[in-house]
Amino acid sequence: MSNLSETASGRPAAVMTRGLTLLFAFCCGAIVANIYYAQPIIDLIAPDLGISSHSASLIVSLTQIGYAVGLFFLVPLTDLVENRALMLCTTLLAGVSLIAAGMTEHPGSFLLVSVLIGFSSVSVQILIPLAANLAPEASRGRVVGSIMGGLLLGILLARPLSSVLADHFGWRAVFIVAAVVMLAILLVISLAMPRHQPSHSATYPQLLRSLAHLFMAQPVLRQRAFYQGLMFAAFSLFWSAVPLELARHHGLSQSQIAIFALVGAIGAVAAPIAGRLADAGHTQRASLLAMILAPLSFCTWLLPSAWGVITLAFTGVLLDFAVQMNMVLGQRAIYALDPASRGRLNALYTTSIFAGGAMGSALASALFERGGWLWVACAGSALPLVALARFLLARGTSVR
Repeated sequence: MSNLSETASGRPAAVMTRGLTLLFAFCCGAIVANIYYAQPIIDLIAPDLGISSHSASLIVSLTQIGYAVGLFFLVPLTDLVENRALMLCTTLLAGVSLIAAGMTEHPGSFLLVSVLIGFSSVSVQILIPLAANLAPEASRGRVVGSIMGGLLLGILLARPLSSVLADHFGWRAVFIVAAVVMLAILLVISLAMPRHQPSHSATYPQLLRSLAHLFMAQPVLRQRAFYQGLMFAAFSLFWSAVPLELARHHGLSQSQIAIFALVGAIGAVAAPIAGRLADAGHTQRASLLAMILAPLSFCTWLLPSAWGVITLAFTGVLLDFAVQMNMVLGQRAIYALDPASRGRLNALYTTSIFAGGAMGSALASALFERGGWLWVACAGSALPLVALARFLLARGTSVR
């Protein structure tokens, strides 16, 4: 199956059908979910493996660190080697790593496998630049936004699925089921994914060295990476800490936490909206809105305590909406910089994002254990406020 026609040079023409867009969105959502399955169940995994409560969030942060490493060292290969083969290899490694996570009994082994799960789940960031290459310029934001909607739904739905499975079958079942999903994705990729051979002729070391040049040469990339890194740090901080708050102070079971996480999925509507706004030339205004909403979302703790879980749900929806909108706006902006370098531009952008996410996840347990939800909310507000201040400064400089 192929949705590509050939150009005179033998390279695939830019054809991105609705069916292919939906396929990309499904694969992105299913693969990226691997990074988040552990997030709501760290209170189950940690004691079973002998990991202390203060170190429990390392399970999430190490997965995100592995993802960031994969983004930096694997995703640039999308500008060099055939994309479908690269996806098949990384997805196979993800399946093997998930099986290992579901079977290991040693805390050190589990933490190492957590890094590998993140490292091997970067194939989602191979799909997104490929979609940008195949989509016409006029609809690129819409296509990327739709695929990002699938990716972000995968992030958000991973938590409730994980909570329900762990509640009924134990936490190990979560990773075994995820491994089975990866085997299905392997079949889908091999049968339905179009081939794409980049025209870049550099060697791999040259490609890696070019990352520093690209980062320094593109101020838009640096700005967008900084904004979204801080926004995603707040996102990861919230979703790593809120299961602890819900379980300990509101008495919710894993299945009830799953229902709570479903509420956050409402924010996924931001992705296609952001894509259309970017295509229409409203990137700056939409970015400003996103960076204002993110810190405001944490202010729900000021509402009456009787509202309880409702205030946390409101924070989740607003924060997810803001973070997802800003992420798509950033991707649309960087993909317009240099079509021949989209894989590497995406690698730099998303590496910065997930480095921020790893920082937020790593802070979650310590902040919650020492200062409760108040400390989490204060840190969650502060991170996007720094991004907003930098955005306003850059905007004021450009006006002058």
